[in-house]
Amino acid sequence: MRKKILVITGSPRKHGNSNTAASAFIDAVKAKGHEVIRFDAAKKQLTGCNACEKCFENGKACVYDDEFNEIAPDIETADAIVFTMPLYWFSFPAQLKAVIDRFYAFAYAEKDISGKECGLIVCCEDDDIAAMAGTVKSYESIIDYLKWISVGVVLVTDVNKVGDIDKTNGISRVIELAKKF
Repeated sequence: MRKKILVITGSPRKHGNSNTAASAFIDAVKAKGHEVIRFDAAKKQLTGCNACEKCFENGKACVYDDEFNEIAPDIETADAIVFTMPLYWFSFPAQLKAVIDRFYAFAYAEKDISGKECGLIVCCEDDDIAAMAGTVKSYESIIDYLKWISVGVVLVTDVNKVGDIDKTNGISRVIELAKKF
């Protein structure tokens, strides 16, 4: 079955390790015949949720007309959503977190986005996988709340400089994750 997969990236580095992982994932799911939409949050003009509770009142997800409104229809219609990111201070980068915080619009407007498949790909400079524990816990809490189904998580340690991911098995693990969609 062909799926619509939304990949939301959180890295500001164009050729960084998590963007390299995102591209490998996208290539692998496209090879399976899936449709892919890529949203590079770090390259968009986004703000956090303002808690105005005017979600969807003007026909758009948010009355503040930034680039979240560009991705909101894809969030609604995607069969799967995959987050790819570098680890920033033991958590999501602000650019990606701004997108996640704006998911509030769907909850407030009582728009059902449950049942989606999802995945998480994280690249981290630290050589200890425990550095990503908080991010993984947040991801699990988010998808539990949204009633999504995790297809898998790929955590890649010890990558900082551009190209470091090529010295690991990270890309092969990302491709294995893609095969599960």
